[in-house]
Amino acid sequence: MRPISSRRAVVAALAATGLFLIAASAGAAGATVPTTPPVTTPVALPSPVANSFWLVTTAGSVEAYGVPDLGGATAPLNQPVVTAEPTGDAAGYWLTASDGGVFAYGDAKFYGSTGNLRLNRPIVGMSRTPDNKGYWMVASDGGIFAFGDAGFFGSTGAITLNRPIVAMTPTSDGRGYWLVASDGGVFAFGDAAFHGSTGAITLAQPIAGIATTPGGKGYWMVAADGGVFAFGDAEFHGSAVGTTGEPIARLVSGPDAQGYWVMTQNGTAEAFGDAAGRKPAAQALMFRPVTPGDKAVLFAFQQVGKPYIWGGNGPVGYDCSGLALASWTQADGITFARVANDQFHTAGTPVAMGQLEAGDLVFWGSDTADWTTVYHAAIYVGGNWIVESTGDHVQRNAIDQWGLKDVMPGGRRP
Repeated sequence: MRPISSRRAVVAALAATGLFLIAASAGAAGATVPTTPPVTTPVALPSPVANSFWLVTTAGSVEAYGVPDLGGATAPLNQPVVTAEPTGDAAGYWLTASDGGVFAYGDAKFYGSTGNLRLNRPIVGMSRTPDNKGYWMVASDGGIFAFGDAGFFGSTGAITLNRPIVAMTPTSDGRGYWLVASDGGVFAFGDAAFHGSTGAITLAQPIAGIATTPGGKGYWMVAADGGVFAFGDAEFHGSAVGTTGEPIARLVSGPDAQGYWVMTQNGTAEAFGDAAGRKPAAQALMFRPVTPGDKAVLFAFQQVGKPYIWGGNGPVGYDCSGLALASWTQADGITFARVANDQFHTAGTPVAMGQLEAGDLVFWGSDTADWTTVYHAAIYVGGNWIVESTGDHVQRNAIDQWGLKDVMPGGRRP
């Protein structure tokens, strides 16, 4: 990749020849006044937590951010991937399809699958055993399939449920597990104790996940809107309702049960309790195209590895602003200015750095109070990570890889 100092040299050299000035004026002829007053607030990272995670698509492709790049599916799948589970040391992961097909990467071992069985209902979740030597899969009717040293302790497969099962989590010793339905109904098996549920409550949004306290004497449930419900010795420390437009993926328990992270599907984590200032363990998250920005990110992922070409608009290669424009145009039919400084000046609407979502554009400039000095654009993914065309190819990077001095104090949402 090219460091910022060399980018400035390139900009200066091109400006001397007039080439850069011609390109820079192409997207906003005659525009000289910013649409919003210059922002001089010191730039900070979009999220207080710089996370490490894998983002997994339903086609089985995997994007690695701050974790080993271990690969994903290279051939079309019989059924879409619906869940992903990392190993305890975050050196591998399992991907599971809706038919129960299991794909193991890194130090994750394959212990079996239901790929050759006819299921009554599709698989919706997977949990590994504490020793990583087995795993459970759960179907939407609560049917449980145990592999390796995972024990079978019961299921709801023979029960008529009010709402489908959406997730499961094991006890710390692996001798039991909880299943949770979308209405917050909880079913406990083995040495898992029942501590309460939201089954009798009308929820604003369905439950998306469940996490247990380290001692197993309580659990939290998180809804799709970020609402948190605490039971047993699990304490309520706050919720993420109204803080993001991205779907909630899961709640991750802190190490001592005095806090947690609520994570969205793009890897952004909001910390509560004593989780503040800490990082959650590396997660494997399903990333689905819900918002227009999600679609733009998925398109950008498909361009990773293609060459950097000055003025490139694809499909062979891209420059930085060409990738930003192509990602939104190809995925969502949304167009805007071609050049980075004009994109910062006019594309969509301004977004505060603390409110960035997947697909938003972030920028770098030699004077963060002057939009005409913007020289680089990138596509925000989540958790302080980006996709950008820089150096000699399209790549995945941290937003602060060169520091934050030149990062513009706000992004744009096309």
